[in-house]
Amino acid sequence: MPELPEVETVYRGLAPHLENRTLQGARVREARLRWPVPPDLDHLTRGQRINRLGRRGKYLLAQLDHGTLIMHLGMSGSLRLCNAAIEPEKHDHLDLLLDDGNVLRYRDPRRFGALLWSEDPDRHPLIAHLGVEPLTAAFNGDYLHALCKGRKTAIKLILMDASLVVGIGNIYANESLFHAGIDPRLAAGKLSRPRCARLVDAVRETLAKAIAAGGSTLRDFVDGHGNPGYFQQSYFVYGRNGEACHACGAGIRQIRQNGRSSFFCPCCQSR
Repeated sequence: MPELPEVETVYRGLAPHLENRTLQGARVREARLRWPVPPDLDHLTRGQRINRLGRRGKYLLAQLDHGTLIMHLGMSGSLRLCNAAIEPEKHDHLDLLLDDGNVLRYRDPRRFGALLWSEDPDRHPLIAHLGVEPLTAAFNGDYLHALCKGRKTAIKLILMDASLVVGIGNIYANESLFHAGIDPRLAAGKLSRPRCARLVDAVRETLAKAIAAGGSTLRDFVDGHGNPGYFQQSYFVYGRNGEACHACGAGIRQIRQNGRSSFFCPCCQSR
C-alpha cells in the first residue's frame, strides 16, 4: 500500500497541474471502490475550482470552492493526468474532467482505494483522528518521548499507529529504526529522550530521501505521470532477510510483529 512518500510524490507531481483549474464534472465507470463513490459526484464537482491540493497522512485532499474530495490510493490505485481523448482501460474507474481538455484518471485493479466527498474534511471519520505529520515541527524528540513514556508496546508499532503519527507505514518504519540503531521489538517506554530525538531524525531523513526518489515501487505504484519510484533500490533492511547488512555484514533477520514483517540487523540495532 502506498505510504507517505508515495502519496507526497503524487501530490507534488499533480498540484501544479490541478490547482486553479476548474472541474467540468466527473465520469464514473465503476463506483464500487472500498467505499462507494458518491452517486452525485458529477453534480458536486461541476463548475468548481480546485483551490488547493494537499495531503493528510496517506490521503490526498482536493479543496474545491464548496467542499473537498478525499482520495486514497488503497493497495493498487493510481491517479494519472492524461488527455480526455485517451480511451480508458479496464481498471480506469473514474475521471475528474478538467477545463484544459485533460482528466485526472483513477485506476485501481483491486478497488481498495476511495474517492469521497466532504464539506468538512477535518471532521471526516477518516481524517479526524489522525496523528501528527512526521515532516512537521510537531513531530520532535520531546513529542515522541512523551508518547512512548510508560508504554510496553514495541516501538515499531508506535511508529505505525496512524492515531499517533501518520503515514510512516511498514517500509519506512523498518528503515528508520535501522538508521536510528533501534531494535523494532524494543518496548517504547525504554527509549530515552536522546534516542527518541535520534529516531525522529532518522524518520525525517528516511522519508525525505524516499520522496526525493519518487517513493517505492514494489508492485503497482506510479506517480501522477505514470512514473515508478526507485527508493527500493536503497533499502538497508526491508525485504532483505538473510542478506548481508550494508553497514556491518551480518545477516538481516525477519520477524513478524502484529501481522507485519519486520526486518532488522541484530548487530546494528541493539536493544
